[in-house]
Amino acid sequence: MFYREAGQFKTTYAADQQMLPIPLDRNFMIALIVFAVVIVPMIGSQYWLESILIPVLILTIAALGLNILTGYAGQLSLGTGGFMAAGAYMSYKIATNMPEFMPIWVPVIAGGFFAAAIGIVFGIPSLRIKGFYLAVATLAAQFFLIWAFQKIGWFVNDSISGVPSTPPSSLFGYGVTGATALPEAKYLFVLAFTIVLAVIARNLARGRIGRSWMAIRDMDIAAELIGIRPLQTKLSAFAISSFYCGIAGALWSFCYINTVEPSAFSITRSFQILFMIIIGGLGSVLGAFLGAAFIFLLPIFLNNAPAWVGLELRTDTVTHIEFMVFGALIIFFLIVEPHGLARLWRIAKEKLRLWPFPH
Repeated sequence: MFYREAGQFKTTYAADQQMLPIPLDRNFMIALIVFAVVIVPMIGSQYWLESILIPVLILTIAALGLNILTGYAGQLSLGTGGFMAAGAYMSYKIATNMPEFMPIWVPVIAGGFFAAAIGIVFGIPSLRIKGFYLAVATLAAQFFLIWAFQKIGWFVNDSISGVPSTPPSSLFGYGVTGATALPEAKYLFVLAFTIVLAVIARNLARGRIGRSWMAIRDMDIAAELIGIRPLQTKLSAFAISSFYCGIAGALWSFCYINTVEPSAFSITRSFQILFMIIIGGLGSVLGAFLGAAFIFLLPIFLNNAPAWVGLELRTDTVTHIEFMVFGALIIFFLIVEPHGLARLWRIAKEKLRLWPFPH
């Protein structure tokens, strides 16, 4: 009864086209952000902040990037892990050689731009190939980038181990990166990037560039006939997507694992993020959040659930169960609800708007 649009009216075009036109949605989002910024750092334990919330937020940024490329622009990519590695390695190189007065967010964003440049290079084949063949091309990028960062010692300052630790840094007097940083500060640092990038992604999708992406995705020949340039549209999707993935990779190294190692950005990571947008919902900002939380938390649940009911399972058995559950869920969502968890959320909201009347 309270979730209604009756009695609400708009007096300007801008008000009618705003991101959250329903006041209840807008107030709920504001309350959620305030809760995440103010309440969560106060009540969250170190385990929840460092082991749950921080990785989920970082993976959300990577899922947003892949969703821009695959969900909105329709370009299938399996090189997300490689683009994350590009951002991580370049951010480390800049952070270890930058002046002391330079804030830590500068190398993080610089790593994103470096990944964007690499994304443009590997996005050039999308002008001639698409679908499975484009996926194979981006898969080659994944393996090439990981190999390059392992072999070129310049990125890690010729470290003997090849897996250096990220340097500690502070922002406003609080440590936000490195093993000694406060969990609350690291969480707020990552949360700030997540909120800003999510708002930017939502506005890009609503704007002219987002409509161009979706036109290319739905029917590229017709889109070209109405004046949309495939070259600029596809390369912009690759650039922005890789920028998001590069920032996610930098945050993953600086705020989560505290090292720069290639195994953190393997092909497994690329498939994990692909599963996130499939289950969360293609072409949806909300789907990136839901998919990242679901995919990251599901293994934790499967590892702890047997103990809750008194079962003792071997670790390898639980791992096999995870693979089977992931496969079954992907098949389920592809068949039953291709638009993922985000679509289920929208259906629930539509039913709430009509309750108690039948749909």
